[in-house]
Amino acid sequence: MSTGSTGRMPRLLALVPYLLARPGIEIEEAARDFGVTPQQLRKDLELLWMCGLPGYGPGDLIDLSFEGDTVSVTYDAGMRRPLRLTGAEATALLVALRALAETPGVVDTEAVQRTIAKIEAAAGAGQPSGVVVGLGVREAAGTARTREMVQRALRSGRALRMRYYTASKDEINDRTVDPMRLLIVQAISYLEAWCRRAEGVRLFRLDRIDRLEVLDEAASPPAHAEPTDLSEGVYAPRPGQPEAELVLEPDARWVAEYYPCEELAELDGGRLRIRMGYGDESWMVRLVLSLGGNARVERPRELAETIRHRAAGALARARHLTST
Repeated sequence: MSTGSTGRMPRLLALVPYLLARPGIEIEEAARDFGVTPQQLRKDLELLWMCGLPGYGPGDLIDLSFEGDTVSVTYDAGMRRPLRLTGAEATALLVALRALAETPGVVDTEAVQRTIAKIEAAAGAGQPSGVVVGLGVREAAGTARTREMVQRALRSGRALRMRYYTASKDEINDRTVDPMRLLIVQAISYLEAWCRRAEGVRLFRLDRIDRLEVLDEAASPPAHAEPTDLSEGVYAPRPGQPEAELVLEPDARWVAEYYPCEELAELDGGRLRIRMGYGDESWMVRLVLSLGGNARVERPRELAETIRHRAAGALARARHLTST
C-alpha cells in the first residue's frame, strides 16, 4: 500500500479526476483501485476538503458529497481542466520520467513508459497550432541519445571521450572522463565524472555534450574522487573565481536557466537578480552586451565600467559609420 507521504500526494492529485469520472462510487471500490484501505481513503477525502484555490474560502475549496458508503465530487476547484505544459515544463517532465523509467526498483516501468508516450503524442499533436511543447520534446530527444550512451558507459564501467561546451568560458574542448553517476538537478541532466583534463570531479550538462564516444578502456576514478555535494544546488563558485551580480529583465531570464548561477531575488516587473561566476572577463562583457539592455551589472563596479565603456565605444563607431 502507498500510505506514506510520498505515495499520498500522487493519490490526492489523482482522486478528484477519478471521482469526477465515477460519481457515486462506493468507497470500498475506490480504495481497492488505489490500493489502500477504506479507512485511509476516508482520511484522504477529509484532507481534500481542505484543498482548493487561493482565498481558501467556502466557495474555493473542493467539496464532496457522501451518501451512505458512496462519494461524489460536487465542486472540483478547477481540477477537471486539462493540464497544459510549456515547452520547458514538458521537457523537464520528459527528462524526469525517462530517468525514472531507467531507475532500478521502479514499481511499474510500463506505466511510466505509457505516460512518456502520451506526453510526446500530445506535444506532436499540438505542433500544427503552434504549441511550444513540440520544440522542447525534440530538444530532449537529442539529450536522450547522449544519456543512453552515458548509461551504457556506467553499466559497462567504461571511460568516455567527449567534446564539451563550457558556458562560463565560452569554450569547446575535448575531454576524457571516468563516469561516476548520472543525475538530475532542477530538471537538468548531468554526468558526474572524474575529468582527466581538469584532474578533478566535474558536472557535465548532457545538453552541452557535442560528441560522445564510449571507450574500450575501463573507467577508473581515483579513490579520493567523491560525489559532489548538491544540497545547495549546482552553483558552487571556485575559490578566487570572479563573480558578477546581474539584474535580468524578463526577456533575459533564460540566462539563469542556461548558465550556472545563484538566484538572489525576484524583483518587480518579472526581473531577476542573480549571482554568476565567470572565468574570463571578456566573455562576461560579451554576454551582457549581447543581451541588448536586458541585463544590468550591479557588481563588481569595474565590470560595469568596462561594459559601459565598450558600449559607448560601439555606439560612437556606429554613429561615425552612419555619418560617413
